Amino acid sequence: MKKKKVYLTLQNGKVFQGYAFGADGEITGELVFSTGMVGYVETLTDPSNYGQIVVQTFPLIGNYGVVRSDAESEKAWVSAYVVREVCEAPSNFRAETDLDTYLKEQNVIGIYGVDTRELTKILREEGAMNARISVKPLKDEEIKAIAAYEIKDAVKAVATEKKGYFAAENAEYTVALWSFGAKNSTVASLLARGCNVIDMPYTATAEEILATGADGVIISDGPGNPNENQAAVEEVKKLLGKIPVLGVGLGHQLVALAMGAEVKKQKYGHRGGNQPVKCLKCGKVYISSQNHGYEVLSDTVKQGEVRFVNVNDNSCEGIVYEELNAFTTQFAPESCDAGNTENPLYKKFFTLMKKENENA
Repeated sequence: MKKKKVYLTLQNGKVFQGYAFGADGEITGELVFSTGMVGYVETLTDPSNYGQIVVQTFPLIGNYGVVRSDAESEKAWVSAYVVREVCEAPSNFRAETDLDTYLKEQNVIGIYGVDTRELTKILREEGAMNARISVKPLKDEEIKAIAAYEIKDAVKAVATEKKGYFAAENAEYTVALWSFGAKNSTVASLLARGCNVIDMPYTATAEEILATGADGVIISDGPGNPNENQAAVEEVKKLLGKIPVLGVGLGHQLVALAMGAEVKKQKYGHRGGNQPVKCLKCGKVYISSQNHGYEVLSDTVKQGEVRFVNVNDNSCEGIVYEELNAFTTQFAPESCDAGNTENPLYKKFFTLMKKENENA
């Protein structure tokens, strides 16, 4: 690639010079870091990254190319992508194209040659902050304007407004997936475990979801500030106790809000495939996949029991609502089974659905 200088300017005034790849242009976004060593295609296409400039902490990105079937949605959602070194000649028999070409196709701005170690240390110490990628150094008034950027209406921007249906072979259960920005891997995990999936739009009401006749509901992950979704929170209140519920990511936060708990923004969030989560009941530690910047405050959980905590910072990672046949996790349930179909979290969800059917 021909080297073309670009600048990454943080709202605190710190400037990193790098080189452009991917799409041309300038953009402002929330600067966050992800610690995954692999899975960059999944990161780019995860709807939870809407509005964010993602910094990849692993120094070499793109070495196995782009496999489109790895994508978590139909398009890339990141505002921009920052890496230390980008591989121009990937080696992988599954690769369909290289990262630079893919970002151009997706109209995503990339910047490489940046000291991502220093950048990550700044974000860890000062917290996630806004930044702007520009082709020229910014003037003082332009730097001041970076702080005004906000991610708004994130769920509306990424989530489906249409109802869909996915059929599994020899299905035992039917699950309504209430999608606020659900990932493809969630649907794939349910299909692989013998569940038909009814994809419900984020605008759906509790009445509409119950009318599907589903055996259970998964409230999906999604982007943005959960406190923005008050209409959905009110519908969650109407749903709880009437059907088995599993809340994931944003869904975990929406259920907590519906039950009277508080949710606040974290200093720098949890993003990556190596987040340690401890089950307070059995004592096991799972290495989970996460992508979020908000947390449920454990000391505000009055209804339900905090069951999972993050080993690094003791933040709430999951809540059980036994009387309501519901439980929630901040992390992706499928990341805890390492290919084992006896995933403890899905197994618990299936047990709730079976119990509900037997009592019907």
